[in-house]
Amino acid sequence: MAFNDERWSGLTGGYKVVYDPRPALRRLAVHYDDKSVWDELWNELHHQGDVGDASYAAVVELARISEGETPVYWGAYGLAATIEEARLAYDRNPPVPDWIEPHYKTAWQILFELALRDLAVSADDPTVNCALAVVALHRGRFSLGRMAIARKMSAPKCYGIISAGSLRLYSPTSSRSAIRL
Repeated sequence: MAFNDERWSGLTGGYKVVYDPRPALRRLAVHYDDKSVWDELWNELHHQGDVGDASYAAVVELARISEGETPVYWGAYGLAATIEEARLAYDRNPPVPDWIEPHYKTAWQILFELALRDLAVSADDPTVNCALAVVALHRGRFSLGRMAIARKMSAPKCYGIISAGSLRLYSPTSSRSAIRL
């Protein structure tokens, strides 16, 4: 997925308005620990369970950028898991576009491998919880992934995880269908 692809400029984020994450991702590649960049990505790519195609494209770049970090910042795992959970949980969110899908799958494999590496050496709760969420979601254990990330996330960032007091359990036969309790 090339950064000069014109489709980036028409992508939408969590607010369902155009958001091009490339400037923030470029800053993140240089200053991985810049909290303001992470805050921007969290705020723009996910909003109360809503994500957009910019969210999926950003996961690809987050995986690429995070490959050079040991350990990966918990926010990379947390944001990717939150985006994936929202994609699977809510039909109102778009599917991953065809032009992003192969890159998105590769990114999730990379994040999975990084999470396994970091789980072997990390002891801090945010990293462990969010890495566990990545592993669980990658393995198709949606409820477990949701529980792991909900354990870490603060109330403002957890809207997509537990919505309006409901719990969703996922059917093992469909990745997008859910049973409401």
